[in-house]
Amino acid sequence: MMLALGVGFGNRAAWGQVVRYEFVELHMGVAVRLVTYMNNEGAARTAAHAAFNRIGALEDVLSDYRPTSELRRLSSASEVPTAVSRVLADVLGQARTIAEWSDGAFDPTAGTLTALWREARANGVLPTQRAIDEARGAVGWRHLTVDTTARTVVLGRPGMRLDLGGIAKGYVLDAALRTMSAHGATRVLIQAGGDLVVGDAPPGRSGWRVATGIDHPVLRARASALVRSALAVSGDAEQYLEVDGVRYSHTIDPRTGWGVRDGARAVVVAPTGALADGVATAIAVMGMVPPDLPPGTLAAITTDSLDLEPKPHRL
Repeated sequence: MMLALGVGFGNRAAWGQVVRYEFVELHMGVAVRLVTYMNNEGAARTAAHAAFNRIGALEDVLSDYRPTSELRRLSSASEVPTAVSRVLADVLGQARTIAEWSDGAFDPTAGTLTALWREARANGVLPTQRAIDEARGAVGWRHLTVDTTARTVVLGRPGMRLDLGGIAKGYVLDAALRTMSAHGATRVLIQAGGDLVVGDAPPGRSGWRVATGIDHPVLRARASALVRSALAVSGDAEQYLEVDGVRYSHTIDPRTGWGVRDGARAVVVAPTGALADGVATAIAVMGMVPPDLPPGTLAAITTDSLDLEPKPHRL
């Protein structure tokens, strides 16, 4: 169900004045919040409805939780080229690029490890080293072949299972933002958990003001006036397993098979949600910001909690 809140600025929206509308639906296991400034409630609702429908459709393609998703069906395919949709080829191509850039700190083939640690969090028991080693036997981004032109994918290891949890949310929000724009809504912010994307600035402002507590002057300045870009936070703020006083993040280091344990959070601003999401995941695993960030990205490591709530304003 789409919940909506409209806050007027100046005179009534019926007179053509800009109104701040906020819509919320549950997708991808979190509340997806959409904020837009428009001068017509019907148009705002139509755009938001289309964006949420697009998000739902992409979940059917990219979800690791849905047994019938295209991603899960691909994970059970044989080790031969398999035809995939344009969307899945696109996101897997981007995922493999980030895996190569991060030398495997981000790895879309780590699905067996994800499943193992998901069970561990549910039971409150650490996986054994033997179980981790067995799961790692099916992991390896170099054994994933993606042909984005032919739209085919090869899973080069037996039992390989894909997991796009470190990039899919950003990719989905990018698509939702484009859908909003196609419906005439350009002053938009869409947030899902630690990921958000924005379009044009709110009226009367230079950008969207979010995550201003970052201890990084340049990144803080960018996050104080976001325009047509994305921000992602990756860490153990919400999902983790704590055993004997040690907190293991839901973010897994594919190179070792263990959940990240330093408690730091990576913050990334990038041109797209997919890039911000993937790079933030990789940096959270690395525990440091590498010197060769992808073009257009800024990143920092923080141990502080970050408030991503966009700050409303009055005209």
